[in-house]
Amino acid sequence: MFFLPEIHRHPAFRDGIRSSSGVAPGIAAWGLMTGVAMIKSGMSVVEAVAMTLFVYAGSSQLAAIPLIVAGAPAWVVWATSFCVNLRFVVFSLHLRDYLMHLPRWRRLANGFLTADLTYALFTGRHPEPAQDAAGRLEQEAFLAGNYFLTWCSWIGASLVGIAIGNAIPAEWGLGFAGVLCLVGIVCSLANTPMRLMAAAVAGVAAVATFALPLKLNVVAAIAIAVLACMVVENRMPPPARERAA
Repeated sequence: MFFLPEIHRHPAFRDGIRSSSGVAPGIAAWGLMTGVAMIKSGMSVVEAVAMTLFVYAGSSQLAAIPLIVAGAPAWVVWATSFCVNLRFVVFSLHLRDYLMHLPRWRRLANGFLTADLTYALFTGRHPEPAQDAAGRLEQEAFLAGNYFLTWCSWIGASLVGIAIGNAIPAEWGLGFAGVLCLVGIVCSLANTPMRLMAAAVAGVAAVATFALPLKLNVVAAIAIAVLACMVVENRMPPPARERAA
């Protein structure tokens, strides 16, 4: 989207770049270690580059790599990646009112390029969809500026990690910067009792089911947290349910 003149020439595009400049180093460090991890796992350069360019989802990439190395069935790899990325369904639902006026190809492009931190920064800056054409263009330009920098940081660093491969020792722990970014997202988004409960249940479930093979504790934690929230929400009276939502 950032190649469209009306987008990258808009002042809000530069505002979006500035807003994501603080998290770009962490994203780059995480992308670098993901690139290294793919090469060290035994993936070919072509496979690693293809996964970087077409998947563009660090958490699902890191979840899928050990499963691929362990020779897990394809359905397990797909199911794990699907569950890890379920949060993007929620992001897309929330962004629907912001982007539904756009042509389908632009909605698809925005959806593909929007990541966790992009979503958090964008909704923090624009909590409500604009009601006029100028406001909608401004919001799309800000969103594009956000994901332009995060996309460049991730893709560039991942490709560097693939290129240098085993030259970077895992002991450097650069990937921890990416973990810190995700912790920041969780802390900023866990701002209601329901969200706090979901995070707590998922964390406890992931630890309790750690012994499951093929990293299935991640899938189990997501499923248990979703079910727990559904049970609690269904037992709430309608006014309390609306407040929780």
